[in-house]
Amino acid sequence: MSDQQEATGNAQQEARGDVKGWVERYRGVLFVALIVVVLAAVVLLQTLWARPSGSILESLTPAPSPEATRTPQPLRVYVTGAVQRPDVYALPAGSIVKDALLAAGGATADADLVRLNLAYPLADGQQVYVPRQGEENLPTRLLTAPAVSALQPGASRVNINTAGQAELELLPGIGPALAKRILEYRQTHGPFQTIEKIIEVPGIGPVLLEKLRDLIATE
Repeated sequence: MSDQQEATGNAQQEARGDVKGWVERYRGVLFVALIVVVLAAVVLLQTLWARPSGSILESLTPAPSPEATRTPQPLRVYVTGAVQRPDVYALPAGSIVKDALLAAGGATADADLVRLNLAYPLADGQQVYVPRQGEENLPTRLLTAPAVSALQPGASRVNINTAGQAELELLPGIGPALAKRILEYRQTHGPFQTIEKIIEVPGIGPVLLEKLRDLIATE
């Protein structure tokens, strides 16, 4: 063996000896570091395994369904009087008296449409009565309540001495509270002698009386 090969072999042995010595010297530190790395890897794997990815969550979570839109129910309105085809008709929500008149085939030749409020809004279960020219004694209380005459002032009147809560509430400006006070006044003081006496009911003044004057009666 040449001197150069021998020197190389000695150097390699010294290097191996140095590495072995370094490992022997720091064996405890290396062991602890290895355990830490293994534990960290285990924790990381468990975390990734237990928590699904965002794409998986999105696929598992159902999208909120849009709220169902409630379809308005049709209005069932009884159209009678001076019309071509008196009957009960189903009309779209938001319909007015004119729509009911058209559904019944229109008015007859003797109908008095001037006395009708064609823009009056309708509600389910109402009755629309179309008067004839010169017709008197128009119905003021319809047994198929809730009812509406849809008549202009002077066409029909509500008897404030006999009308019930529902019929009183059909009058303009009379809500549930005022209708109840009218009934209570009748029970306490008896029937109204004149329509002007209605202003003695709390909440009814001269202004409201003028609105009601052509719509109410005492007999």
